[in-house]
Amino acid sequence: MTKISVSRLAKMKQENEKITCITAYDASFAAIFDQAGIQVLLIGDSLGMVLQGHDSTLPVTVDDIQYHTQSVARSASNALIISDLPFMSYATPQQSYQNAAILMRAGANMVKLEGGAWLAESVKGLVERGIPVCGHLGLTPQSVNVFGGYKVQGREDDQADLLIRDALMLEKSGIQLLVLECVPVPLAARVSKALQIPVIGIGAGSETDGQILVMHDAFGISAGFCPKFSKNFLIETGDIRSAVALYKEQVENGSFPSSEHSFY
Repeated sequence: MTKISVSRLAKMKQENEKITCITAYDASFAAIFDQAGIQVLLIGDSLGMVLQGHDSTLPVTVDDIQYHTQSVARSASNALIISDLPFMSYATPQQSYQNAAILMRAGANMVKLEGGAWLAESVKGLVERGIPVCGHLGLTPQSVNVFGGYKVQGREDDQADLLIRDALMLEKSGIQLLVLECVPVPLAARVSKALQIPVIGIGAGSETDGQILVMHDAFGISAGFCPKFSKNFLIETGDIRSAVALYKEQVENGSFPSSEHSFY
């Protein structure tokens, strides 16, 4: 296989091919996902909850993401590797440059940050310095204390309009990918059609250009509850590799996510 690039993902959007993404935190699972043909692996700050046992992503550090990025990069030779910039690691443009450089040196092909138009200067500066950027809008877990919990975003007209404006501003600033989390299906469809870049959904319905799940949710092994937007693919197959293949197949044919995994 040829190494997945941002230009390949853009072409997939143009050709209406669904993009499959999943989180990865170690070399063994990264190899399984890579061999299955998953296009994008995300070293997410979700590791704070699923690996470290915290109740949010806020305690995760750049050192944590750096370590897990190195582990994933050692065995994922085909997938595009995205690494999260964790909470308060990109509060200023200069801080974002320094921390993004650490993650790129660790093996990331792109960094992801959460937030809207206020990030425009940082995004522009990162891209100018050779660092591809993925945006993240909707439910942004690093802002859980502002939101008052993990709630669906964009249900009100003014919230939806603001989200679309933020998405367009981020695209103009240079992001090449956007993750859209926990928003109503009609809003996700509007954003996907408005942007030239691929939009990857999680809890955003099936009309986005691709899907991402936290691997622990996809295998039904997360502590606590399974989010509404997720599905336990392992229980249907009984085998991890088959579960990954089923996830990829159902994203590509549009059967996942279904209405039961979506918000309206």
